[in-house]
Amino acid sequence: MMQSLTARRAMIEPEYPELSLRRQCSLLSLPRASWYYAPVSVDKQTLELMNAIDRQYTKTPFYGIRKMTEAMNEQGLHVNHKRIGRLMHQMGIHAVYPGPKTSIPGENHMIYPYLLKDVSITAPNQVWSTDITYIPMTRGFMYCMAVIDWYSRYVLAWDISNTQDACFCVNVLDKALMLNNPMIFNNDQGSQFTSEQFTQRLLDAHILISMDGRGRALDNIFIERLWRSLKYEDIYLHDYSDPRALHDGIEKYFNFYNYERYHQSLDYRTPADVYFSNGTVVPGKILEA
Repeated sequence: MMQSLTARRAMIEPEYPELSLRRQCSLLSLPRASWYYAPVSVDKQTLELMNAIDRQYTKTPFYGIRKMTEAMNEQGLHVNHKRIGRLMHQMGIHAVYPGPKTSIPGENHMIYPYLLKDVSITAPNQVWSTDITYIPMTRGFMYCMAVIDWYSRYVLAWDISNTQDACFCVNVLDKALMLNNPMIFNNDQGSQFTSEQFTQRLLDAHILISMDGRGRALDNIFIERLWRSLKYEDIYLHDYSDPRALHDGIEKYFNFYNYERYHQSLDYRTPADVYFSNGTVVPGKILEA
């Protein structure tokens, strides 16, 4: 099994005279973006607009381009709907309501059927799901991906990156699969998750693949709630200035979320209490992928 992303990062020697940093990353199947770990840089005015969009979307995830444009104009950020549409696409966000083309699959990528209609979720590791969210920073932004267990809300694995490519997503998936395997893995039809690289990992582990289809935008509501909690309870409060501080802050928050934060929907138990209650895995603090 391929070593975790963290382990491969640790093997990089920037000053090694015989192999360039580019070549070392290639040999370790490590995206150079994950080594450099630099936030996406944008001009101050655009970043201000993107961060305002993110805050509004976190508050009202059902806003599409037109309503988001109106909200931005009401906040004094004068902008037209075409620019809002471009930025929402770049941020990877869309209105959470039933409608067509909420995620765009990659060309020639296999689309799997939705398997969770009328299915009762009754145990940990029955269904996992994943998603990517935009994370605002003082001087740029990053993306965060997480894998969550539906039954317990337990965050199984996560990481941050300045790209949304398939390799980054596979690395997070690999970390989750080191902990356990679900019966069903559910995700949207984004190009990262429909890529052969990502789906083959699941097929090799004999995991059923379920993909949200048209009219199923609300089926990933558990991880949408996770993003809202992360942003309101950590990201917006700390205004992280660099990726390392962001990484450490998210790691601290997810451990709090898993092991200390009580959930009303879990009868005021923590996700870890519920996830590990069946004794199939050994509890421990999660790390990034």
